[in-house]
Amino acid sequence: MGSPWKALSDDNRREILLLLGKKDHMIPTEIADHFRITLSAVSTHLRILKEADLIAERKHGKNRLYSLNKKKSLKLVEFFEDVYDYNLNSLKEYVENKEKEKKNGY
Repeated sequence: MGSPWKALSDDNRREILLLLGKKDHMIPTEIADHFRITLSAVSTHLRILKEADLIAERKHGKNRLYSLNKKKSLKLVEFFEDVYDYNLNSLKEYVENKEKEKKNGY
């Protein structure tokens, strides 16, 4: 399995995730229509996203349908919530302590 962080490092792959977040199932040519890159390049990006478990692939006749792996995506969102919540709580505590220091004449 590939790294979701490495998969997210590319602008095109992040854009593919945004597309799949708006439309649940898309075929590669439909995704490629949104980019100025070749279908082969889109397929490479899809493979990397699939290996990172950020998207799912299923066959429908001759087509491959791609969709966002919402469970994995939510884990990433939770990670950032934890990071920013900690930082926001730390900032709040820092500001409150500075205000107390000012009131107490430090």
